[in-house]
This record gives sequence, C-alpha cells and structure tokens, in this order.
Amino acid sequence: MKIYQMNGLPNCLRVSFFLKEIGAEAERVEINVRQGDNLDPDYVRKCVNGKVPMLELDDGSTICESLAICRYFDESVGNDKALFGTGAKEKAQVEMWQRIVECEGLQMVSFAFRHLTAIYKDRENCVAEWGEEAKQRSIRFLEQLNDRLSESEYIAGDRFTVADITAFVTFTMAKNALELPMEAYPHLLRWQQMIAARPAFQQ
Repeated sequence: MKIYQMNGLPNCLRVSFFLKEIGAEAERVEINVRQGDNLDPDYVRKCVNGKVPMLELDDGSTICESLAICRYFDESVGNDKALFGTGAKEKAQVEMWQRIVECEGLQMVSFAFRHLTAIYKDRENCVAEWGEEAKQRSIRFLEQLNDRLSESEYIAGDRFTVADITAFVTFTMAKNALELPMEAYPHLLRWQQMIAARPAFQQ
C-alpha cells in the first residue's frame, strides 16, 4: 500500500494522525501540490479528484478523500480505538461533529487561505471578497467550537474521536495560515494543548 501525500497539508495530516492513533502504517509517496504534481495525467488517472491524500492498494485500486482513507484503515486494521464511535448514538454524534467541523471549519479556513493568498491562482479563480467572507465564517466557527468545548471535554463527547483530529488540523491551519489570534478561546486552547500532548500528535 502507498499513500500519496504532501506532508503538512491538513487533509494529509488527518490521515497521518489517524494512522498513528490506531497503530497502522503505509509507505508514503510525496506529491508536490504547489508545483502541480497532482495535476499530472498519470496521477489524475489514479485519483478521481486529483488531490491528496490518495491511498493506492496492493491490487492497484485507489481511495481518495482523507476520511474515506481513515475508514478503510479503521475497518481493515484491527484496533480498539473506535474513533468513529460505537453504538448508534455515539456514531451519529461523531459523524455530526465531524461534518460540522469539516464543512463549517476546515473548508472555510481553507477557502480563506486560498482566496486571500491566491496561492493557486494558476489553476483557480481567486476572489478576495470570498476569502474575507470565509475568514469571518472561520472566526464564527472558532467561537462556536470554543462554546462547545466549554461543556464537553472533546469535540463529540467525553472521549477522543476522529472529529478531534479534524478539529485539530483546522485549529492549526487557522492559527498558522490565517494568523488568527487564539487568546479569546480559552476552552479551545485547553483542548488543543490536550490533543497536542497525545503521542500520535508528536511531530
């Protein structure tokens, strides 16, 4: 198995953290997205969305989208972490928070960064106004997450799940790429420090 990735990108980090948490591993192949390696016809033939990460199995079949890759390893590698939850209620809550964090947080932070910096202007139309709107939505999301963590130890409940992984990379990108101040979010900072101390998150 091979995972095609660009180390440091949020979605690639999601897979890396997940694999470390469950004790799984796969060969890594670095793809330079900023140089457009993922647009190479040979890569696009393998990867339906032309993005990273992508998992290539030993039989030549491929899986793209970070959460789908995590689900594959969760099912194929024996582990007792249950990062997608156990039982109907917890699985639904994990999925709910995972979707909220991804759609209202990670995507907005990514949109803001891409459109305000125009880092990929060679391959997409960058609209500064949309970037600023996405930045404001990112700030509102951080406020929402801070409120959530004022009453919950982890994102989806009382234990660590895949939703915490997505939220962690969202927090990191918001802080580093958008340079958003985090002092106004004490509960979020408490949670971030707790997650960063986990062995799987040691860089």
